[in-house]
Amino acid sequence: MEVTGKIITEFNERGGVSSRTGNEWKAKSYVLEVPGEYPRKLVFDVFGVDRLQAFNIQVGETLTVHFDIDAHEYNGRWFNDVRAFRVDRGQAAPVAEPTAAQAPAQAAGAAPIPQAAPVPPIDAAPFEAPSSTDDLPF
Repeated sequence: MEVTGKIITEFNERGGVSSRTGNEWKAKSYVLEVPGEYPRKLVFDVFGVDRLQAFNIQVGETLTVHFDIDAHEYNGRWFNDVRAFRVDRGQAAPVAEPTAAQAPAQAAGAAPIPQAAPVPPIDAAPFEAPSSTDDLPF
C-alpha cells in the first residue's frame, strides 16, 4: 500500500537488543497527514538503522510512503503494525490508494456512469388494515 502526505510529527527513536537473535535494533515512528476535505492521519514505523538513515525523514516533508500492515496479539488484545519499506520524495499531488468501490471504476477506464432509468410513480392505493392472519409485528 502507499499513501502521500505531509510528515507532521516524529517520535523519539527506540532501540534495544533482540532477545531471540541478540542483534541490535532501532525503530522510529512518524505521523503522516493525508490532505483532503477531512484530513486523515497515519502513524507508521521505520524499522532498522539502514532504513532510518536512507529515508532520513524530516518533519514538514511531503512524502509517498509505501507500507505493509500487520497485526499481532499481546495478552488477548490485538494491535496493528504499519511499517514503511520505501519512501519517495518529490510527489507534487497527494495520491492515495483507491478504495474498493473506486477500483472497479478506475479499472474500466474513464467511461461515464450510465444514468438510472426514471422510476415510474406508484399508484396510490388506499390504506389496508392488517388482517388477523398477518403474523408480522409491524
